[in-house]
Amino acid sequence: MSAVVQPESRPSAGSLPSGRPAALNAAAASFAALLDRLDYLSAEDVELVRRAYRFADEAHLGQLRNSGEPYITHPIAVAAQCTEWKLDAQALMAALLHDAMEDCGVTKADLVERFGAPVAELVDGLTKLDKLQFNTREENQAESFRKMLLAMARDVRVILVKLADRTHNMRTLSDAPREKWARISRETLDIYAPIAYRLGLNQTYRELQDLCFRHLRPWRYAILSKAVAKARNRRRDLIQKVQRDVEAAFAAADMQLRIAGREKTLYSIYRKMDEKHLSFAEVTDIYGFRLILPNVTACYTGLGILHQLYKPLPGKFKDHIAITKLNGYQSLHTTLVGPSGVNVEFQLRTEAMHLVAESGVAAHWLYKASNTTDTGAERLSAKWLQSLLDIQDETRDAAEFWDHVKVDLFPDAVYVFTPKSEIMALPRGATVVDFAYAIHTNIGDHTSAARINGEQVPLRTELKNGDVVEVITAPVSTPNPAWLGFVRTGRARSKIRHYLKTLEQAESEGLGEKLLTQALRAEGLGRLPEDTPEQQPLWDKLLRFTGNRNRAELLTDIGLGRRIATIVAKRLMALMAERGERPDALMLTRERFTAHETVSQGGVTLDGSENSSVRFAPCCRPIPGDAIVGYLGHGEGLVVHVDVCGVAQRLHHKDSERFISVEWADEPVRAFETGLLVAVRNDKGVLARVAATLAGAEADITHVEMPEDAAQDAIELRFVVAVQDRAHMDNVLRAVRRTPSVLKAGRILPSA
Repeated sequence: MSAVVQPESRPSAGSLPSGRPAALNAAAASFAALLDRLDYLSAEDVELVRRAYRFADEAHLGQLRNSGEPYITHPIAVAAQCTEWKLDAQALMAALLHDAMEDCGVTKADLVERFGAPVAELVDGLTKLDKLQFNTREENQAESFRKMLLAMARDVRVILVKLADRTHNMRTLSDAPREKWARISRETLDIYAPIAYRLGLNQTYRELQDLCFRHLRPWRYAILSKAVAKARNRRRDLIQKVQRDVEAAFAAADMQLRIAGREKTLYSIYRKMDEKHLSFAEVTDIYGFRLILPNVTACYTGLGILHQLYKPLPGKFKDHIAITKLNGYQSLHTTLVGPSGVNVEFQLRTEAMHLVAESGVAAHWLYKASNTTDTGAERLSAKWLQSLLDIQDETRDAAEFWDHVKVDLFPDAVYVFTPKSEIMALPRGATVVDFAYAIHTNIGDHTSAARINGEQVPLRTELKNGDVVEVITAPVSTPNPAWLGFVRTGRARSKIRHYLKTLEQAESEGLGEKLLTQALRAEGLGRLPEDTPEQQPLWDKLLRFTGNRNRAELLTDIGLGRRIATIVAKRLMALMAERGERPDALMLTRERFTAHETVSQGGVTLDGSENSSVRFAPCCRPIPGDAIVGYLGHGEGLVVHVDVCGVAQRLHHKDSERFISVEWADEPVRAFETGLLVAVRNDKGVLARVAATLAGAEADITHVEMPEDAAQDAIELRFVVAVQDRAHMDNVLRAVRRTPSVLKAGRILPSA
């Protein structure tokens, strides 16, 4: 009976009770503690593992754990956990050596020489970056996680050893100082448990969650543990009756069956009570049964037998065999109304599915003994690991990389279909744009519209289970910065950011080249020196002066306002003078006579095609026809203001060398936003009338504000509208002033 009442569990591999006799400590610290578990390895491999043990034992000699045990007991316990997954000799060697580089001064070169490059790479992937200098603990942590995840993407054994390491550390956390419990438990719950889930290591996932719960909420853990034990005794007869009924029903159908109890973990009970505001008595699915059947057909047949035996609960059936979970998990789930009206959950799966459900990606090694060579978890995990490498290619900043990866670690998922009926799994909350990037980067980059179940929807629409999603692309469409506000997957977020960064860099480089060329004209040089081998020594000297790595980076910095074009131009002319080159006297004279009195750098022509390299100041919202000035902010590119703008005048007074002359092109290529203030009588439908007038005058409304207290006779409406130029703006204002109920209308302009 105990097999039914108790949850499925294995003894904690390598967990060592503190305060035991020295003889037991010595036994746990010896290779014999591990040898019995290595029966699946060849004699040569066992000898390699023994060599790694001897090296680790020597390296950690004299070190003790918080419990007072020899430190080597920890690497042995980690290796013991890895034997549960039947990992190969190289992974076991890395498990024994995983702290040698970090704590004992052993170098990677030492490990390569003694144990070969593969083992050294595994150990290096597990080693934190404590030896490097970081500004903050968070920065160090983010860089260490990035290193570990990228090593794991290249070789999944890295994360398996790391999870074994973290599991043993959590099992022995009670020996650590109490002030460390919360930080280590929170990190485990936020990072390592989700990674274990993502890789299908459900047994490790559940154990880590419960261990974190025990150390984060010790009092609640103790109370809940007692409540579950009492409930287990109370429901013993009920569980026995259900088991007898199920076994009899399957025997009558002449079907083989292995039945086991499944008990909800304490953490999942606590989370359900907390999220749904339930009392312990209201949590009905604490106990359940797991039925292991010979094949997939038997699983579906068994489901029919169960539904004949007890009534199913509507809406509680899930088919994870037909629609596999993101981490490869497969089972049929159904909840039935059992004896005395108690709800009982059943999970039906094959032996192979059970192995994947418990061990996930580690089932790849467990399977090597059988004829099966590939598992669903292995394929799906490989896909996720590859996505880590894709994100890394586009994200060099560790914190940003970790930010992208975190969003992919949450267990919930939705399953949607392509128009060709292919199924795709995405995180819950994923949008059409996430779906587009999951198919291909080019589709995501050129997404212009979408249809869900045949109906046109906004791109920010969240997907639901069973949706059929069709993405419409256009060659002219490009990623929009606003997409970052709603995309859910790390892949989509990193692809959008990479595109925007590349675009910004290219535009800023173009602007920088324009500014430097203009500044050189003021020094008497018509154009930039060519980027050729003959001119390379000149550029090298200039780059040493500015501190940039290459010409493109220097021009980008000028475009972003990090370098002043006039200073760079003067330095470049000085370097050219050293080579005997002289400025053009005629050009020098002409430029000095025509130079604007209040600006110190050359001019730029604006037509609206500039994207991220040029911003139009929101304080004054300039439009074509306005007299304007340009301010090169620190790292933000060119910001354009109306010349009478108070903000621009204050900046000019403080930082005049950063201003450049700007002018409008003869034919701007788009509309520009500006502000309107419209005073109206508070009549019924007045907002609709004003909006209709603006639309009739071909001014697009991009934003509107109304006063919160609208009970007055007269109110002010504030609009942001897109217009072509000042002449268009004047026509719009004339039309608005003629609208009934409008008292006055004018453009919002900043005071000087």
